[in-house]
Amino acid sequence: MGCLVSKPNGSGGNRRRPGSIGEVFVYVPGFRIPKPVDFSQSLGNQLSKNLVERLSALRTRIVVMAGQEPPTVTRTRRKSATQHGGSTLADLHQALEDYLPVLLGLVKDGSHLQHKVQFVWTNQEDDVEETAMCNAWYEVLSVLHLMAMLSLSQANLLLLPRTSTDGYQPRISEESRRAAVDIFLKAAGYLDCAVQHVIPHLPAASRRDLPVDLAEGVLRALCLQALGQGVDIQLGMAIDSAKATLAVKRRLACEMVKYWQQAQDNIMNLPLTNGWGEKHQLFIKWKYVEAKAAAYYYHGLILDEGNTEKSHGMAVAALQAADEYFKESKRACEAFNAVSPLSRNPPLWGTIKYLSEKIPKDTSSKVRINRDLYSYEKIMETAPTLPDFSLALKPDEYQLPPVDPCWNEENICWGQSNSNQLMSER
Repeated sequence: MGCLVSKPNGSGGNRRRPGSIGEVFVYVPGFRIPKPVDFSQSLGNQLSKNLVERLSALRTRIVVMAGQEPPTVTRTRRKSATQHGGSTLADLHQALEDYLPVLLGLVKDGSHLQHKVQFVWTNQEDDVEETAMCNAWYEVLSVLHLMAMLSLSQANLLLLPRTSTDGYQPRISEESRRAAVDIFLKAAGYLDCAVQHVIPHLPAASRRDLPVDLAEGVLRALCLQALGQGVDIQLGMAIDSAKATLAVKRRLACEMVKYWQQAQDNIMNLPLTNGWGEKHQLFIKWKYVEAKAAAYYYHGLILDEGNTEKSHGMAVAALQAADEYFKESKRACEAFNAVSPLSRNPPLWGTIKYLSEKIPKDTSSKVRINRDLYSYEKIMETAPTLPDFSLALKPDEYQLPPVDPCWNEENICWGQSNSNQLMSER
């Protein structure tokens, strides 16, 4: 069924733990980094020299590029120049896309070759430093995970406001925001594919031995995180739009709550005890509480449009809940930033900037007005239930690419070779 080798901390590995990861709008758990693999030793007697060399060259390119990329993006600039004039994130992503169709030849039609190579990756969220498995599906899973992390890193760079030199408040262009939403959906698509179409190929024992970075709960949480942050951007654009109604904003905020709640449900009981893992849990907790502040704020505004004593009392309770959740979100944010690797918030913009100004002001105003109109006892002390909306944002449908055509030629070549060997034996 394949072999498993885990290397604990302190065993001489090279897992990198930066002291700081800079400004964070999108939290990206540390990249899992591939370690070199000798394909010729494992497959030299199984495949042609050309195919072995191709597999080796494609994977070595990834090892080198991933080794040059930090565990998570700490730069605030949007692109890092390379000799090709592009982005290192984009180049590494392309290298993974080039490798995947050739890699999939090892698992084609249940091939025995899937258990011939021991693939080694450095973990970040797991206490175990390295995990090696003799299963090509583990390699496919690791590749999809890295593609998703690169996408989240790209979204983070797009959504970090540049320092303003003209005195204006930092802003993110609508083009960047729309591009970030598309990237979130792609990242969610990679993770959904990993859960739905890759993990099921691993034997039950191998699934239990996966590092927590690749645990199904973590992958689902990351997928939901991407969708939740996509809705956050959509809400920010709705806030900026004169055409968007309160009902639209409330729906988006309530959907965002559900995404973050489901993300927290998937990750809260996992053994994420080191810096990266604890920070990941704190990020999801922070964003979940922040989303509830937004949802209760817009729910309160809509309730306040009612003409009954009950609706005004419910509005006050909802706005009070929004104010409390907003205060809690600031504490959760501080806790997130304080956990190693340290991080900091970028200048406020979008949804959170608007809410940081409106929630305290509107809550104080509405509570004062309504308490003047109605007795204290008639104002609801518990927040009303939020409306339950179906989730509209879905991951992009990502499918594993077809096996590279070089494997068709390989099968023919080796089929003829085996046939000729049998004839000579007869």
